[in-house]
Amino acid sequence: MPRKLLLLSLVLFLIFAKGSSQSCTALGQNPGTAFPVCGTSTFQQDIVPNCGGRNVPTPGCNNAAYQDLNPFWYKFTCFQTGTLGFVIVPIDQGDDYDWQLFDITGHSPDEVYTDPRLVVACNWSGNFGNTGASSGGTSLVNCAGPAYPTFSSMPTVIKGHDYILLISHFTTFKPGDAGYSLSFGDGTSVITDPEPPAMLSARSSCAGETIYVKLNKEMKCNTLASNGSDFSISPPLANVKSATGIGCSSGFDLDSVVIDLDKPLPPGNYSLVAKNGGDGNTLLDNCSNGIPDLDSIPFVVYAIQPTPMDSLSAVLCAPDVLQLVFRNPMDCNSIAKDGSDFVVKGTQPVAVAGAYGVNCTNGLSSIIAVKLSKPIQTAGAFTLSLQTGSDGTTLLDECAQETPPATLSFTTADTVSANFNYRVGLGCVFDTLFYSYSDKNQVNQWNWTFDLNGTSTTENSYFLFNDYGSKHIQLACSNGVCTDTAAVDIALDNELLARFKVAPSPELCPEDGAIFTDSSIGKILSWHWIFGDGSGSSMENPPLKMYPPSDTRDGRIYPVSLIVKNDLGCYDTSVADMKVLYNCYIAVPSGFTPNGDGLNDYLYPLNAYKADGLEFKVYNRWGQLVFQTRDWTRKWDGKINGEPQAAGTYVWMLSYTHHDTGKHYSLKGITVLIR
Repeated sequence: MPRKLLLLSLVLFLIFAKGSSQSCTALGQNPGTAFPVCGTSTFQQDIVPNCGGRNVPTPGCNNAAYQDLNPFWYKFTCFQTGTLGFVIVPIDQGDDYDWQLFDITGHSPDEVYTDPRLVVACNWSGNFGNTGASSGGTSLVNCAGPAYPTFSSMPTVIKGHDYILLISHFTTFKPGDAGYSLSFGDGTSVITDPEPPAMLSARSSCAGETIYVKLNKEMKCNTLASNGSDFSISPPLANVKSATGIGCSSGFDLDSVVIDLDKPLPPGNYSLVAKNGGDGNTLLDNCSNGIPDLDSIPFVVYAIQPTPMDSLSAVLCAPDVLQLVFRNPMDCNSIAKDGSDFVVKGTQPVAVAGAYGVNCTNGLSSIIAVKLSKPIQTAGAFTLSLQTGSDGTTLLDECAQETPPATLSFTTADTVSANFNYRVGLGCVFDTLFYSYSDKNQVNQWNWTFDLNGTSTTENSYFLFNDYGSKHIQLACSNGVCTDTAAVDIALDNELLARFKVAPSPELCPEDGAIFTDSSIGKILSWHWIFGDGSGSSMENPPLKMYPPSDTRDGRIYPVSLIVKNDLGCYDTSVADMKVLYNCYIAVPSGFTPNGDGLNDYLYPLNAYKADGLEFKVYNRWGQLVFQTRDWTRKWDGKINGEPQAAGTYVWMLSYTHHDTGKHYSLKGITVLIR
C-alpha cells in the first residue's frame, strides 16, 4: 500500500473509531459472552458484524483511544506458566486486525474497559495482513502507526490465571466484512485443560422428577442434546425427557445441567449414566473431549421429609456471619429477614441481626447466612438454634417441608495481635535484633521476616545483620484461626567505613606535596593517619604532606593508612600506596628496542603525569602515521596491525598543556627503532 494511502487509512481509523458506537448483540462480541477456546484447535470466524466502538485502555500508547471495533472476544485459563503465541490470519489479506490481551483473574470481564492494569499485551499497528504474538516479536505493546510490526513478542501467562483476548477489526473503507482464523502455538504455556471431562455430582429434586448435574469443567452447550438422549437412569424406573444447560441462553458453555424425567423416581439409590445421544456424542469440553460413554455417577432420591439443619461452615476469625449448609435447597422466601428464625447462645451474649439465602437461584439456596449484630472476637463455645420466626415457620425446603427446630454447636477463637517487642544491639561487625512476642491468645505460629536478610518461625530469639541501612521487620502470627501482621522499620546507622582521597594523585612528583582528605562513613570520633615515612597525624584532614625525593628511578612507595574510630569504640582501616616519582620531566626517548627483553621495548612520552590534553603521533620515513594516542601510558610496540615495522628513524610529534603552569607545548623529534 502506498505510504500516503496508509497514512490516510490511519487518520480515517481514528475518525471512524471516535464516531462509531453501535451495541454488539451476538454471542462472543462482548467480554461477558466470550468464546471459550482450546489451545490445540483453530477457531474460524467467517463473518465480522459491524458494531462496537467502546474505548479500551492501552498503557504505553500515549493514552490513544483504541476501540473494540467489530469485535470478538475469546477466553481461556492457563494450566502451565509459559509464553503464549498465536496468529490471526485474515481471510482477506487486505484487512486490518488488531488485538489486546487482558488478565481478568478475580475481575469482572467488563473491567477491561476501565482498568488498564489488566492489559498484558497488544498490537494496534494499523498494518494489514497476519497479526499475533510470536518469537519474532520485539515488544509486548505495539501502537498504531506504519512503523509498528504486526507481530508482538509473546507474553508470559501464569498458571491458574484467567485471560480474555479482544480481536478488533478495522479496514478503512469496509468495516465489518470477511473474518479470520485464530490459532495458538509457538509458545511454552498450556491453555488446554488437561483434566478429562466428567460428571462431578448429581442430586434429585424432592419430587424425584428432576436431576441436577454438576460437571467438573465448562463444556460446549451445542453438544448437549435437548431431548436428554445424552443421559439415562439406572435402574430404569423413569426415562429422561429433556436436558437444559444452565447458562446456555447467554453463553457458549455450561457446567451444570437440569434433567427432567417423564415420571417421579421412587425413593432409593440410582445412577445417572452418560451416553452417546442422538447427536452422536456425550457432552464435549471446549477441546471436543467427551465424557466417557456409560460413565456414571450415583445420586439418591430421598423420601419426602423435612430437610434437617445439619451443618455449619467452618467458623472463621471474628465471625459476624454464620453459614448454614443444607442437604437440599431451601426456599429463600421462608427465611425471616430479621433473623428471628435463629438464636445464638454461649460464652457471651450474641444477637442475631438478620438472615438471607446465599446466591438464591429460582428462589432456592442450599446455604443460609445468619448475620450477627457484631463480630465475636474472643474464644468461646456457642450454639445456633433454629426456632419459629416472625413469619410463623422455621424454614421450608424446596418441597415446602418445614425444618424442625434444631441446635448446632460451634466455637470461636480469640483474635490476635502481632505487636511485638524488640531491641537492637549495635556492634562493630554485626548488629543484633532481639525480638519477642508476648500476646498469647493461643498463638502457635510465628513467621518473622527480617527485611531481605532472612526469616524465622521462632517465638522469641535474635537475628544478626551484617549490613546497614533501613530494615523492615515483620511478624505474621496465628492461633490456627485468627491471624494478624505487624511491622516496624529500624535504622541500622552504625556503619563504619574508613576511606580517604589523595590529591593531586596517588603518584606524586618530587616537587609536589600530597593532600589527604578523609571521606570515611560513620559517626567518627578519632582519626589516626600513618604516612609510611614514620610520620603521622590525628587530624581529620591533615595539612599538606611533603615526601623526600625518590632515590631510585622506579620511584619509592609509601603505604598510607587511615584508622578511624566511631562512637561505639569500633575501628576500621583503609590503606593506599603513595608513589613518589623519580622525576616528572616529560621527554621522548631517542631510541627503543622492541625485542621483548623488558628493557626499552616501547616508545611513549616518559613521565607525562602533568600533561593535559596530550596527543602523541609517530610517522615513518615516508610520512605515514604509524601510531597515535591521547593516553600517554599507551605505548607503541614498533608494530602496525601486529606486523613489526622496519628498523630505522621515525619522527614523533608531541603536544600538551602543562598542568601546573598552563603553558602549551608542541614538540617534534626523531627516534630510532633498533632491531
